[in-house]
Amino acid sequence: MVFPHYKVASASEYLVITGVGIKDVKLIKKAWVFPGQTYSTLDLSPVNYTFEVQAMSAEKLPFVLPAVFTIGPRADDDDSLKKYAKLIAQHDKKSSHVNELVQGVIEGETRVLAASMTMEQIFKGAKSFKEEVFEKVQLELNQFGLLIYNANVKQLVDVPGHEYFSYLGQKTQQEAANQAKIDVSEARMKGEMGSKEREGHTLQNASKIDAETKVYSTKRRGEGKKEEIKVETEVRIFQNKREAEVAQANTELAMQKANWSKQSQVAEIEAAKSVAIREAELQIEVEVKNALKQTEKLKAEFISKATIDTELKKQEADQQLYKKQKEAEAALYEQVQIAEGQKEMAKANFFTVQQEADALLYGKQKKGEGIIALAEAEGAYLQTLLTALGGNYAALRDYLMINRGIYQEIAKINADGVQGLNPKISVWSGVGGEATNGEAGGAMKEVAGVYKMLPPLFQTVQEQTGMLPPSWMGSIPTPTKNNN
Repeated sequence: MVFPHYKVASASEYLVITGVGIKDVKLIKKAWVFPGQTYSTLDLSPVNYTFEVQAMSAEKLPFVLPAVFTIGPRADDDDSLKKYAKLIAQHDKKSSHVNELVQGVIEGETRVLAASMTMEQIFKGAKSFKEEVFEKVQLELNQFGLLIYNANVKQLVDVPGHEYFSYLGQKTQQEAANQAKIDVSEARMKGEMGSKEREGHTLQNASKIDAETKVYSTKRRGEGKKEEIKVETEVRIFQNKREAEVAQANTELAMQKANWSKQSQVAEIEAAKSVAIREAELQIEVEVKNALKQTEKLKAEFISKATIDTELKKQEADQQLYKKQKEAEAALYEQVQIAEGQKEMAKANFFTVQQEADALLYGKQKKGEGIIALAEAEGAYLQTLLTALGGNYAALRDYLMINRGIYQEIAKINADGVQGLNPKISVWSGVGGEATNGEAGGAMKEVAGVYKMLPPLFQTVQEQTGMLPPSWMGSIPTPTKNNN
């Protein structure tokens, strides 16, 4: 009996498990391997591949491209790892199969790219050539889940019998020697010219320095004078500004003192006037008290009788007023009771009308809901018929007209329209006589036919409408009686 066992991969490896319960392959660092499942380890460490690719440029010049590629699986992508696992399922990563696969991809892309470039372009653009080779090789390796971690392309090498780079090196050496001779002669010439130029420059610079020194000295004296004037001006401006601020402060102080003095004088005047006003008021109160005293005295002496009479009349008037008030209150109470009754009756009428209006509104709402439901049912009915008829609107129209008796109604209306009529139908044909006198008779044939059609036409119109044609158009022939 086979029992499940627990497997753990090392730091740079993955477990590749296939078998029962796994659809394709399963990549994992540690797992239980059950019966019916197999596993293998997948090493993720990259491998160095050294190649010497033989290629040919656009001028048909062969060359050798030595290169070292560091290639390994793409560890950050599960799909790439599955592709790589399937690639080396039956092979080791250092086996000839994987080596030949990588070499074939690199050689194929390098040869295709080199065939589109000249030797000069390859030699001068070695960096761009290398980068483009890497890009194209990487695109091909993606389908196997491989990634180029590093690549190093060495110096291009001649193929035996095609010493292009050797001759190019000799050419470069000879050009460098000739250029060195030219550089020595030019250096000697420049040395002699430089010596003379140095002497001239020394004299020129000495004169220039003297002139610049004088200019600088004058300039510094002017700047010192300008700074002195500037400082004096700023001091004067500051003094004027401070004097203006002092004057402004003195003005504000004088205005404040004047305001305070005015307020003090106004307060003194108001106090004096208040005393005089209060004295006048007290005098007026004294005189009023004296007048009231005299009035009370007169009232006590002369108005006692009048007061008694007035009191009696006032009592009588109060009695009459009380009586009238009670009568008015009774009438008002009666009117209020009548108004309350009318108000209650109006409320009852309003409630009745409101109930009737609500009942009418409810009936209309229900009727509208019924119409809407009927319309929805009619729409569903028409939609079902249209679907059953395959979307043929003409067939739907004919079915509805037949089903609802439209054609029968039309026939009935037409029958009622002609009912009681007694139409007279006349059919005539006018044919001209045959010509007997050659072309002249043939030309009058059609005219004679039209003329013969008029009498029966006039007779038909007269029989059906009772109207006679005008005399200038002709007359209706009188029918002849048969004596036999």
